[in-house]
Amino acid sequence: MIWLITKYCLTAAVVVLVSELAKRSDKLGGLLAALPLVTVLTLIWLYLENQSQEKIANHAWYTFWYVVPTLPMFLVFPILLPRLGFWLSLLSCVIITLLSFGLFALAVRRLGVELL
Repeated sequence: MIWLITKYCLTAAVVVLVSELAKRSDKLGGLLAALPLVTVLTLIWLYLENQSQEKIANHAWYTFWYVVPTLPMFLVFPILLPRLGFWLSLLSCVIITLLSFGLFALAVRRLGVELL
């Protein structure tokens, strides 16, 4: 139980750090948010919990493929925000990401990558 609480606290601390840094510096906050901190922490947690190298490698492999269709969101959100406001822009970006993911999954299936 202590291990689980430690994982939650350290992972939450990363999110809080990024949001606090973003308040002070758009560029630094964006840079830190762009780093794959959650993935790095996940890889560490998997390793420390004695998961197989195959399991850890698969996590990194699929994370790569799942990140690609999220990229349009970061281009569209700043455009929509002044027009639609925060919540509607965020909802629109979630929908765009889901659509992008579906189309991307169909496209990479031809390369032998099964995401769905």
